[in-house]
Amino acid sequence: MLPVYFVLIFSRNTGEKQAYMSSGSLFIISAPSGAGKTSLIDKAVSQLSNVCTSVSHTTRTPRAGEINGTHYYFVTHEKFEQMRTKGEFLESANVHGNLYGTSRQWVEEKISNGLDVILEIDWQGANQVRSVFKSGVSIFVLPPSVGELRQRLFDRGQDSVLVIERRMAEARKEISHWKDADYVITNDDFETACEELQQLLSGRFDDPSLRTTNISFSNLTRELLSN
Repeated sequence: MLPVYFVLIFSRNTGEKQAYMSSGSLFIISAPSGAGKTSLIDKAVSQLSNVCTSVSHTTRTPRAGEINGTHYYFVTHEKFEQMRTKGEFLESANVHGNLYGTSRQWVEEKISNGLDVILEIDWQGANQVRSVFKSGVSIFVLPPSVGELRQRLFDRGQDSVLVIERRMAEARKEISHWKDADYVITNDDFETACEELQQLLSGRFDDPSLRTTNISFSNLTRELLSN
C-alpha cells in the first residue's frame, strides 16, 4: 500500500499541534473484457491494506452470484440518467450496450480520508477520470494473445457465441488505448501479474519493464491488433 502520512501543523489560535492525514491515491485500471483484471484486482486488494475498489453503478442485469452494492449498484436506465444529469458521476460510459458510472462523492470521500482507491473502468472512463485527477496512476492489463482472450471469454460461460464475438471486436478497440496508461501488465501468468499489480499499488513505480515505453508491449499490442 501507499504510506499514509500524518502531518503535524502548529495552530496559531490554540498553540497546539494538530494532526492531519494525507490524501490517498487514485489508481485507474483498464483492460479489454476477458483480460482478467477483476481477478487480479480482487486478489491484490485482499493482500493489501488501505486499498479499496470503487463500486460502479450500472444498468446491466446482475449475473449469477453478483450482489447489489458489493459488485455493482444495479440501477434502471432512468435512474442512471437522472444521476448523470445531476453530475453525480466522476465518469460514465456505454460499454457493450450497458451504462456504467462512478460516484464522484464516494471516490472523493475515500481519498480525502487517506484511502487508496481503485477504479476498474474501460478506456473511455479512464480518459474522463485522468482529465479530472491529474495525479491518478493509470494501469492497463493486456491479454497474452487473441486466442487466449477468446478462450477466457468462452471459459467464463456467461455469454453466447454472438456476444463473445462482439466482445472480441470491442477488445481490439480497447487494446488500442493501452498507451494512454502509465503502466502495463500482461496477464499471462496470473501470480506474476498479481505481484506486478501489488507492486504498483504499493507505490513502487521504478520498474521500467512495466512502463508503456517498454518495446515488448508495443510488439504484443501490434500482434493483438493484427489478429
